Amino acid sequence: GGYYTTTVEGYIPSNGRGIQGATSHCLGQNFSKMFDITVENPEKKGEKIHVWQNSWGLSTRVIGVMVMIHGDDKGLVLPPRIAKTQVILIAVGITAKTTPEDREKLEGKTDDLRNELRKAGLRAESDLREGYTPA
Repeated sequence: GGYYTTTVEGYIPSNGRGIQGATSHCLGQNFSKMFDITVENPEKKGEKIHVWQNSWGLSTRVIGVMVMIHGDDKGLVLPPRIAKTQVILIAVGITAKTTPEDREKLEGKTDDLRNELRKAGLRAESDLREGYTPA
């Protein structure tokens, strides 16, 4: 065993529970003495000393925590740094009375804006689906 362990805990707001996300263990010299893991002593040339070891872990449970925190019945909204798509553009103002020409112009402007965002390094998409209202 080690000398001590510290952890990072995640809080799940939907159920008020916590979950361990990562650990850090100070193993001391226990294992280096057991397996004779040494380095040269920087203070005494030619002398060997046993190393001090640490162990850190960030497990796949973090993925589960992220899904629990950022997901709901309608899907998963990931933080922008890791999301496959960072920006979704939705053309608004299209009604049953909108002419095909006006619709095409509006969708074209939406695509132009998407392309500008992509040039700026953002992962952007246009959502031009009909009959779907995100709620």
